[in-house]
Amino acid sequence: MASRGFISFGRIWQPFQGRMPQVDPSAHTIKSHGATLARTHLHDWLILLLLIVIEVILFVIHPFYRFVGRDMLEDLKYPMKENTVPVWAVPLYAVLLPMAVFLLFYLRRRDVYDLHHSVLGLLFAVLITAVLTDAIKDAVGRPRPDFYWRCFPDGKEVYDKWGGVVCHGKASDVKEGHKSFPSGHTSWSFAGLGFLSLYLSGKIKAFDRQGHVAKLCIVFLPILAACLVGISRVDDYWHHWQDVFAGGLLGLVVATFCYRQFFPPPYSDDGWGPYAYFKAREEAQANSNTNRDSPLVQAMEVPGVVNQVPRRNGDTLPPFTYHSPTLEAMELGQK
Repeated sequence: MASRGFISFGRIWQPFQGRMPQVDPSAHTIKSHGATLARTHLHDWLILLLLIVIEVILFVIHPFYRFVGRDMLEDLKYPMKENTVPVWAVPLYAVLLPMAVFLLFYLRRRDVYDLHHSVLGLLFAVLITAVLTDAIKDAVGRPRPDFYWRCFPDGKEVYDKWGGVVCHGKASDVKEGHKSFPSGHTSWSFAGLGFLSLYLSGKIKAFDRQGHVAKLCIVFLPILAACLVGISRVDDYWHHWQDVFAGGLLGLVVATFCYRQFFPPPYSDDGWGPYAYFKAREEAQANSNTNRDSPLVQAMEVPGVVNQVPRRNGDTLPPFTYHSPTLEAMELGQK
């Protein structure tokens, strides 16, 4: 029964996969190349730690307390409400959920390049977005829609000689009340879920020119979730619509840049895998051409590799059976 269910799942998943080439399980696993691959990108992981430190500092410091006059309060008297989407939930769906999807693809294909670069790209997307978002928040200091009740919780208004508000509310509420632009929930959501959407579009070959609209539904699902999070920020009166629009645009742009750092465009013929895999494959082919007279290479050579017919998006790659200097060096712990 279990095997029958597994086969059924494979048959259901196959049309969405778009004949994605399989990678040799013995060549790119966590056990064989995980540690050396992480050491190769050690400086990237150190930069991630630096981004975390910067983000903590930006969160702790006080934002710019923008002048708020009597006449400006008319648009800032919305009631204070609890978050529909709690702060603690944002990392769960924007970071851990995409990582779970990356892990599922790794369990299916055993490609540590794909797993490592997808996780690294996702973390860069989220942390760069977080730093940019909080830096802009602190610099702009725009009041939230519920700023009036943060400033005057008892409804008693106090102003200085210039007509600016003199808040006597809770200090943390007033501080948070000056962090409206842009929306952090929205920027995080579009950074994490936007990256996941790009990743899925490449893996299931959403743009293979076969006309499978169902694939687009899968691609748009994370974007829809991010949009609903942004809408909730306006409904909760924590943000103006401009804050949400700017946050979503910021997160999606950063996610696209970070994804393209490690992966080809989803619409390309090689959109299913990371650059690192194709680089290793090109090195293997170059090595085979320069050492074609070697008996070892002749024994490993597969007919039909040279002078292939040009592929279309979604076509299967020829078997990757050559030895790559990059992979061999990683196996020896030299990279």
